[in-house]
Amino acid sequence: MQFGVSTHLFHDQRLSRTHLAQIAAHGFEAVEVFATRSHFDYHDAAAIAQLGDWLKETGLALHGIHAPIVESMAAGDQWGAAISIGVSDNGKRQAAVREMDAALNIARQIPAGVFVVHLGTPTVQGGENSRTAAFRSVEEICRLAEPIGVRVSLEVIPNPISDAASLVTMIERDLEGLRAGICLDFGHAFLMGDVPDTIETVAEHLTTTHVHDNHGKKDDHLVPFAGRINWDVALMTMQKVGYDGTYLMELARTGDPEEILTKAQAARGRFEKLLAY
Repeated sequence: MQFGVSTHLFHDQRLSRTHLAQIAAHGFEAVEVFATRSHFDYHDAAAIAQLGDWLKETGLALHGIHAPIVESMAAGDQWGAAISIGVSDNGKRQAAVREMDAALNIARQIPAGVFVVHLGTPTVQGGENSRTAAFRSVEEICRLAEPIGVRVSLEVIPNPISDAASLVTMIERDLEGLRAGICLDFGHAFLMGDVPDTIETVAEHLTTTHVHDNHGKKDDHLVPFAGRINWDVALMTMQKVGYDGTYLMELARTGDPEEILTKAQAARGRFEKLLAY
């Protein structure tokens, strides 16, 4: 088991060595890099090489890469144009898949475990969520990721094609033989219903996590224990299904990142105590 932090915390800024050093200084072992070009230009081979140097210098492992979902991100979690693999317009869908392939260049240079992919967009963001288009895209992405040794992890997000049961059905019925799993996003699961039920539904395909909290109304990306998720029960269920992988905190920049990371470090300590029983 290891704990990591997503660069989502710094999503509205250009990723720097200082950001990774901050994460490492708070005792985390791993990082997930959010592939948004305004944050990290995954089209730039030199930037990827520099990222590799920063990871070595800070001692962090690249646990995962979050596939592109948006062209840019501004302060206050303000999205630019969405990048969606769930649109039925084939030209737009293929353009989105090409962005996924470009983001995989990170893993072609730096070892990474998972490539976290959204099927379409969250319902609150609007946009089309075609299951047929998403399936075609994921099949292509899995074949692109296979030679690199990266597991494609489909994220539980609040839209009709990305609930736990729908993702399990896609993996078991449509993606058989391909290396696809599920990223359990605790905050999204809480917004969509019952967290323990979601954990048990995805258990056989669970490859990674996004850990954050909310108050049940919107996707706040708070530090665990700052919202309403019952983490005692959630983590007990994670133990029950035998998960021993990475707990990856995907937190919003709701204040000073140093303070958020300090709170995240404390939350990690509480996780470790709960998981020790």
